[in-house]
Amino acid sequence: MAAAPVWSVDPRTGKQREQVAVEATAQEVDTTVRAAHAARASLAGRTVRSAFLRTAAAKLEAAKDQLVEAADAETALGPVRLTGELARTCYQLRSFADIVDEGDFLGVVINHPDDTATPPIPDLRRYKVPLGVVAVYSASNFPFAFSVAGGDSASALAAGNPVVVKAHPDHPALSELVAAVLRRAAAAHDIPEGVVGLVHGFEAGIELIKHPLISAAGFTGSIRGGRALFDAAAARPVPIPFHGELGSLNPVVVTEAAAAERAEAIGTGLAGSMTLGVGQFCVKPGLVLVPAGAAGDGLVKSLTDAVSDTDPGVLLDHRMRDNFVAGVAERTQLPDVDSPVTPGAGSEHTVSAGFLTVAAGRLAQEGEYDLLLEECFGPVTVVARYEDDAEVRAVLSRLPGNLTATVQLSAEEAAGEGRGAEILAELTPLAGRVLVNGWPTGVAVAAAQHHGGPYPATTSTSTSVGGTAVERWLRPVVYQTTPEALLPPELRDDNPLGLPRRFNGQLER
Repeated sequence: MAAAPVWSVDPRTGKQREQVAVEATAQEVDTTVRAAHAARASLAGRTVRSAFLRTAAAKLEAAKDQLVEAADAETALGPVRLTGELARTCYQLRSFADIVDEGDFLGVVINHPDDTATPPIPDLRRYKVPLGVVAVYSASNFPFAFSVAGGDSASALAAGNPVVVKAHPDHPALSELVAAVLRRAAAAHDIPEGVVGLVHGFEAGIELIKHPLISAAGFTGSIRGGRALFDAAAARPVPIPFHGELGSLNPVVVTEAAAAERAEAIGTGLAGSMTLGVGQFCVKPGLVLVPAGAAGDGLVKSLTDAVSDTDPGVLLDHRMRDNFVAGVAERTQLPDVDSPVTPGAGSEHTVSAGFLTVAAGRLAQEGEYDLLLEECFGPVTVVARYEDDAEVRAVLSRLPGNLTATVQLSAEEAAGEGRGAEILAELTPLAGRVLVNGWPTGVAVAAAQHHGGPYPATTSTSTSVGGTAVERWLRPVVYQTTPEALLPPELRDDNPLGLPRRFNGQLER
């Protein structure tokens, strides 16, 4: 594998800014993974782990100006958006530190022997242990929150696993800066710097997933790239868990009553959601089922006005721009597809937002219109006009798995009248997060959050956002009839670590 230069590129001009590093060779990937593997013992203590995560958050905040400047130069996402994303990332690190301190994620369960049970129960003690080194594949569209210090890394470290991050080529300089901050935070707690490894290059990403010391992987990106890595993870001599977020259409259903009640508000809200971040959010609404007739016409007019007022924007790189322009052109060439506001190329380096309309009946059966049921990354959505509830059901029945699904209801429907509950029941099998009278863009970091969904939204049933994301990087172990002196402290009767647990069937906190 020949090493090639890694350049920082300005998406506003397409020009190279500076050489950041070189693509990692197979030997360098091996060295990085082995250094991470050697650092496992340093993360064994929960107190050290939580302190490390808090220090990492503090040091990222201290370097905010430099990091935001570097991120904007490589992504063109703008200082306001990036400052907010960095704040979210630091909050997420501290949230996982809280989870580590609490200890509930260990899932401690203790059963004393019970000879009266059928069959008899021996002494059993269960908890969860780290998997080992985790490979993290950074996302393009969230250079902080889904990258080197993002949710996959933070949750893996919280669980006690070192990480090796495959940097995204859209922000290599920022990746180096963030990795350096994390290593300084590690050093402050006598944790080897190898606990956070970083490699660059496509081939390095392949070598990483194949390395025998990699125990699991997290990925955020395209269906094509994610599926290739997922298959590689399964084809290893020892297969490993692969938690991939791949792609999502994020359908929205607008009832006729909702459109009649608040067409303008729904159209404006949809415009804001589909154009947020130049349409580069993984939960952008890509298909919206809107009633035919006057109520739906009002919504489309509102959407037209709002999208028409949206300025052209810069996508993360020119490859994405070319794919967006080509994807829109292919869709607009389909018969009977209209574009009230035509999306596509803006200036030489920008794209303009827009949306397409089509009769929902065109999407109800397999054929050339299936293209409209595929995600198009960028500021575009498809508005499908339906004649009746049967057409809504027919279109929903053809959709693959999604991260989100949304329904816009009238006030009466939201109170339980009409078909609201039925639509929720139809949407629930399609997505990991179901919204009522909201918009999917914006994924809160919260204990109850689930950012995942049926394939191809994700390759597992886990979440990549929220406290339960830590569960991806742990495995249960049970000790049976083990003398107290030999047990880990987490499983001893006297509970020296003060952990929440289930003790002989009783929940203790």
